[in-house]
Amino acid sequence: MPAAQVATIAQLRARIARIERSHDAAAPARSLPLGIPAIDQALPGGGIALGALHEAASAGADTEHAAAATLFVAGLLARLDGPVLWVLRQADLFAPGLAGAGLQPNRVIFVEAGKAVLAVMEEGLRHAALAAVVGEPAGRISLVASRRLHLAAERTGVLAILIRRSASFDDPALATPSAAVTRWRIAVLPSPPALPEAPETPGLGRARWRLDLTRCRGGEPGSWIAEACDAAGRLGLVPDIADRPHPSRLSA
Repeated sequence: MPAAQVATIAQLRARIARIERSHDAAAPARSLPLGIPAIDQALPGGGIALGALHEAASAGADTEHAAAATLFVAGLLARLDGPVLWVLRQADLFAPGLAGAGLQPNRVIFVEAGKAVLAVMEEGLRHAALAAVVGEPAGRISLVASRRLHLAAERTGVLAILIRRSASFDDPALATPSAAVTRWRIAVLPSPPALPEAPETPGLGRARWRLDLTRCRGGEPGSWIAEACDAAGRLGLVPDIADRPHPSRLSA
């Protein structure tokens, strides 16, 4: 392993050790509900399983889709207690933006790991004092690598999330086999109110996302329209289509 990666992991171990000395790791809940019954009912345990690996990907190459995937994850983490390890390839995350989805930056340990994102994630998942470990790797991820992350999360009960930035809507790198319990695809939709002459132009209302659950181990894939995370990290129902499934249901 290159000396730079060894130094990064050593620094990470020291920081997490300080957290473990100052936090008593309480037994975590088994799952984290999204707060929308139609979605939670499709998930085993009624929510995002903790102590497991999950994946959130943007629906395309546009920056707005990548931002939505990041904020979706931030909203989940905002409703957990404890510190979060966020592993980046490079320092391109706007940390204050996470606060808009309820995740305060002072709860987050940011690590710039270059090509060692997965190795640093695996190291972080060994420490039960963390609430979650998030990583943003580039390119394809092997099934073996994803299994290592999932097993590490199972051992400690720490939530593990991979954020994938797709190069295109049908990015083949996102279709490779994975040990992730759930795989999400997030797309930004125009905000209301729609203008009759320009229905695709965003309005001034709360942002809307299309949440595609493309894989769910022991559950049901599906697609829903939701209002983006608020300042407490909670998603909302879109009033005019509440309690109705989105027409584009996906197969497993």
